[in-house]
Amino acid sequence: MKEIPQYKLDDTHRPVHRVEGDFTPFGNNVAGPAFRIDNFELYSSDGLRMHPMGPFRCDFYRIGLVLRGSCELQMGLEHFSQTPGTVNCSFPNQLFSKKAISKDIFGYYVLFNPGFLEEVIPDARMAEEFPFFSYAGSPFFRLETAAIRQVEELLHRIDDELHGLRTGREKAVQLYLYLVLLELKRGYVDQSAGIPESTALVIKFRKLVHQHYLSLQKVTDYATMLYVTPNHLNRVVKEVTGRTASEHIAEMIQQEAKALLRYTDLSVAEIAYKLQFSEPSAFNRSFKKAGGLTPLAYRSNAGSGQ
Repeated sequence: MKEIPQYKLDDTHRPVHRVEGDFTPFGNNVAGPAFRIDNFELYSSDGLRMHPMGPFRCDFYRIGLVLRGSCELQMGLEHFSQTPGTVNCSFPNQLFSKKAISKDIFGYYVLFNPGFLEEVIPDARMAEEFPFFSYAGSPFFRLETAAIRQVEELLHRIDDELHGLRTGREKAVQLYLYLVLLELKRGYVDQSAGIPESTALVIKFRKLVHQHYLSLQKVTDYATMLYVTPNHLNRVVKEVTGRTASEHIAEMIQQEAKALLRYTDLSVAEIAYKLQFSEPSAFNRSFKKAGGLTPLAYRSNAGSGQ
């Protein structure tokens, strides 16, 4: 049975994001496997595929910095317009999509497996130390010009290590990567300091939905976890986003449904029960109301590349 794609940091993932035959002289576009460092990859957006990607999951961490151009991202329930000076960070098993990639886009992205920094910081502490890798944090933020220059310089130092075979290069890359994460954290903390309390509550709510939507699908479930009343949660979410808390939960379920329809051979009935619908007809109504197509029509269009 096919499943929703979950990519590993190996040769099966590269064709998803890189143009075939791309060997731009940066990062992991180096000649020969001897130059590679296990569990780590670095690229510029030169050679990036411009077609929409996802929804899919990856079992590694990802950092993206855009310096020119733009693209649209969705991670869980959150939609982002990535423009110059913005950073996006994802962690293993997030549902991720990218689209509307402008032809002039330029930036850098880093991919690394859990455990790659184990000697510098235990992976169990990664989310605590770097909140942009946590469900409770925000995966998207802006950096000041000085911080961007610092991060770019560190990425080029990593690039230098990748292009040579000097002693201790893996340890050097680990340390430079840790410094990149530290610089990102400083920018993240500075930006987060001014977030209103209501916005912070909505961010936490959406993160929790992204984490638990397959098992918890009632507003009361999330209100309990956030130590507020359901009425208060509904009111704040509506005020901040213009949509109800229930609509956000439904959107996450709709995303999962689309991924299952597109990438698996589960029947519509099997998907309906997997997503906790009482019967397939209820799933059909909900799916069509949200997107205008029945599940079967969506699967047919997705399969034809539309």
